[in-house]
Amino acid sequence: MAEAQNGSAGPQAVPAAGARPPATPEGIALAYGSLVLMALLPIFFGALRSVSCAKSKNSSEMPETITSRDAARFPIVASCTLLGLYLFFKIFSQEYINLLLSMYFFVLGILALSHTISPMMNRFFPANFPNKQYQLLFTQGSGESKEEIVNYEFDTKDLVCLALSSVVGVWYLLRKHWIANNLFGLAFSLNGVELLHLNNVSTGCILLGGLFIYDVFWVFGTNVMVTVAKSFEAPIKLVFPQDLLEKGLEADNFAMLGLGDIVIPGIFIALLLRFDISLKKNTHTYFYTSFVAYIFGLGLTIFIMHIFKHAQPALLYLVPACIGFPLLVALAKGEVTEMFSYESSAEILPHTPRLTHFPTVSGSPASLADSMQQKQPCPRRRRQQSPSAM
Repeated sequence: MAEAQNGSAGPQAVPAAGARPPATPEGIALAYGSLVLMALLPIFFGALRSVSCAKSKNSSEMPETITSRDAARFPIVASCTLLGLYLFFKIFSQEYINLLLSMYFFVLGILALSHTISPMMNRFFPANFPNKQYQLLFTQGSGESKEEIVNYEFDTKDLVCLALSSVVGVWYLLRKHWIANNLFGLAFSLNGVELLHLNNVSTGCILLGGLFIYDVFWVFGTNVMVTVAKSFEAPIKLVFPQDLLEKGLEADNFAMLGLGDIVIPGIFIALLLRFDISLKKNTHTYFYTSFVAYIFGLGLTIFIMHIFKHAQPALLYLVPACIGFPLLVALAKGEVTEMFSYESSAEILPHTPRLTHFPTVSGSPASLADSMQQKQPCPRRRRQQSPSAM
């Protein structure tokens, strides 16, 4: 949602309690330009990593697949959660609730950030680095009835990534600084796009359509989302100060973008990239189209918000763009049947190598996706639960 003071699902400017000078045009342009760029990064790289994630050889690292039933129920579950948070903030002390939420997202943020930077950090370790293997194993019962509860394999490199992520976590916990918030927010977004997979395009349309109605209702129909967004202190949004040029890193007049406006369209864009690859035509038309559609929809959200000075549900503009643009391309190419018959779950190959290196920006998505599939797997990491926050 976009507005001048709320934090749910779109770009917003958040003023402090007291009066403050209005943001300069330069500051506004810098803030919203930075938010758009930060939104595009996890979608782009998360989509690329989702290609390899779908073919992970490790069953415990395989993505969470969203079915049509899950998609239909998601807006209802999200509405109940939002209303529950609203009642909690109305009944209980906001300070204690946010303390619990901070601790919860502190742990999730460290795990998500560690998972995000691990492929990149592998490049910086020397070849002679003493990398030892570890395993954290919890079982239940004994003998033939013994059952694994947690079986987590990691190494010294993982511990280094976890330590670096913990520094960011402590920084966020103590200062709630906007840079630390953004590091966690980017990690959550990238993990969400990478690890949450729609099983087909129809499911994506159901999910985006349901959340389209959800976003419009809770923004225009009630003040619930605005109230929760104002009260909720957690890295569930990306923020960028509009007064950065005047106050530097201590700036506090923020524009923000909810993570829902990144992850929800992002997992649909990632699905279209996997569909492009399944066509084996060495083109990524649908990925490029949906990516441009996302930029258009997000830009339109910011423009409408700036013109009318009122909260705007970003999915109101993102959903028609992200679904409509690729559908028009499919109609023009005569590939509508192929698009809606594609099943992402059929692409999961349990014994295919997994991504072990973070892709570089150079090159097209086709070359990047191909390079990821050619990387050798890293058999050490096995997680019971993916560190996605979304």
